[in-house]
Amino acid sequence: MPTFVLIPGMCDGAWCFDDLAVALRSAGHHVSAVTLSGVAERAHVLPGGVNLDTHITDVLAAVDADADASDGQLILVGHSYGGMVITGVADRISDLVDALVFLDAVVPRDGEACWDLVNDEERAWYLAVDDTGFGVPPMAFFDDRATSHPLASLIQKLRLSGDLTRFRRREYVFALDWPGDSPLQSSYDRVRDDPDWNCHELKGRHNLMRDNPDDLVRILLDVAARRELQHVSVLRLGSFTLTGCLVIPTPQPDYRSSTGGSPTTIPAIPT
Repeated sequence: MPTFVLIPGMCDGAWCFDDLAVALRSAGHHVSAVTLSGVAERAHVLPGGVNLDTHITDVLAAVDADADASDGQLILVGHSYGGMVITGVADRISDLVDALVFLDAVVPRDGEACWDLVNDEERAWYLAVDDTGFGVPPMAFFDDRATSHPLASLIQKLRLSGDLTRFRRREYVFALDWPGDSPLQSSYDRVRDDPDWNCHELKGRHNLMRDNPDDLVRILLDVAARRELQHVSVLRLGSFTLTGCLVIPTPQPDYRSSTGGSPTTIPAIPT
């Protein structure tokens, strides 16, 4: 079965996914949640020298050290800033990655930094650094365990060798209940009308793991289940040799999120 790799957003540790991880494991999936360097319980790790590359390396090392991770079946889930990290990770180990889920997250392209993708209000927060000059302190409503986030990771540009079309599924989950303008709106607008993306709009604030866990789990399990369905279908065709045949897929049911997400259909079997 696929392995879920969960990457938190700014200031949070892997603990922000505790309940989500329990639900995914209960469904039979292996789950790896990664706390990034310089943040939360790893706040002591070189806070001044931690950048985006460091965080990408954190996840690559965690995957490499995880003997239970399924090769070629990784589903990367990035919350908020974590969208930068999962994009970089997927680019570097594309042969191991099956799908990406951007959970109210930035969606970068080559040469872009998190700074480039958010609004002015968010950038003002980034610049209100703590006494070290290196860290962006958590906002007042963050979890008590949250710590400052390394500023360098927000302003370093991401370098990519390819794009996201290499991966079977690309999902975007947008939180509808921001108290003001969402700093993730431009990232959502970038993909919402792209037919190669499945987009979902969920009731809840930015922390959808807390505000709308049931719908979020449903979406993630659907990503994994469709992968398994496609894999089984390909195996069934594997013993046949089709020459000069046009395979026309049977139309599949249309699944629409009750919370307003765009339709998603079962992927056709490659021919």
